[in-house]
Amino acid sequence: MLLNVMNKLNAFAMKSFPALTHPPFRWFWGGQIISLIGTWTQNVGQAWLVLQITDSPFLLGLVSALQFLPMLLFSLHAGVWIDRLPKRRILILTQSVMMILAFLLASLVGSGLIQFWMLALIAFVLGIANTVDVPARQSFVIELVGKKHLTNAIALNSAIFNGARLAGPAIAGIIMALWGATWCFIINGISFIGVILILVFLLPAKQVETNPSDRSNTPVQQQPMWPEIKEGLLYIKRTPPIFLSILMIGVLSPLAMNFNVLVPVLAKMDLHRDVLGYGLLMSAMGFGAMLGALTVALLSKFGPRVPILLGGAGGLGIFSILLGFQVNYGTAALILAFMGWCMIVFAASANSLIQMTVDNRLRGRVMSVYSLVFGGMTPVGSFFSGSLAHLWGARKTFAFSGFLVLVFLGFILPFQRKLQARPRREG
Repeated sequence: MLLNVMNKLNAFAMKSFPALTHPPFRWFWGGQIISLIGTWTQNVGQAWLVLQITDSPFLLGLVSALQFLPMLLFSLHAGVWIDRLPKRRILILTQSVMMILAFLLASLVGSGLIQFWMLALIAFVLGIANTVDVPARQSFVIELVGKKHLTNAIALNSAIFNGARLAGPAIAGIIMALWGATWCFIINGISFIGVILILVFLLPAKQVETNPSDRSNTPVQQQPMWPEIKEGLLYIKRTPPIFLSILMIGVLSPLAMNFNVLVPVLAKMDLHRDVLGYGLLMSAMGFGAMLGALTVALLSKFGPRVPILLGGAGGLGIFSILLGFQVNYGTAALILAFMGWCMIVFAASANSLIQMTVDNRLRGRVMSVYSLVFGGMTPVGSFFSGSLAHLWGARKTFAFSGFLVLVFLGFILPFQRKLQARPRREG
């Protein structure tokens, strides 16, 4: 009987989440679950460590800005290399660098040698690795599942990212309370090992290339990058669904997605909670975000839906304003869960709309621009939110940010039909 139940559950999972029927994606996806939990464990440990060392929301914002500054500076060039080189090899390199940085940070914290400038420098180098890793991973997915199941795969990736956002902060809070921040960084370093082994041994190039029609076969060329960068930017400009999606991401990212800066300030200075209380707030948001990703995954058979994208963006603005008026810890956690749901419904819908529209040979360049506006604008958002939180506190900053989001959406709504327009094909 138990076997029969398991078979039915497996059949339901494969029907609802068809991307998992592809073995290469299933292995890669499984490895990412562990790795992303480690990443969120480090993110939480790093943020709390900065506040412990400096007691300054502004310097916390500065570290976050430095971590995402490389995306702002180098994303366009990274996109060209991603289109030129095998994405699997790129990912092996970037994952290895991030593993080394995690172990380095653990050794510095564990030995008592850590200083603020070291945290800032490691954050910047980590940002360089992420500048290449994020768009490479985004572009790599289609090589594992093909275009038919791409939206489902993107939503499943969002689900594990936000499942990790749920588990990682809670784990980090418990670990820091019991043993200190050092073990947050050790766990993150160990978590990369599985993904690297999967990329090296379980995803050989021939296995990944099961969808040759979905691959970009651009060879490595010794030529200036700017013409290729320009080609990608002009393609985005001439393709309304991609242009408007990227524009929305570029505005909402710095205005309404500064949780790494504002939530620790909200927990410590507005709600007067300790590190465990901070971790639980992040976990509440992660729980909502995971449900949002599963919502998108279950609706993926209908393709990207513009009303869902706009609804997620509007909900993010509304709940940000509501959070600004809360002094109760439980209510704040509940609102953060709704904000997490809205954020991922919006972001995953935008990602799917872009990837279902873009030409394969330009995928790396377009996704690097997506990473540029999604993560590269974080330095702007970190300075914005860190500075306002320093002056007003986190609650007023959340409220003001939500108001700005709703004002922006008021300007976007007249152009919503262009999000559904068919892309202009080159040639």
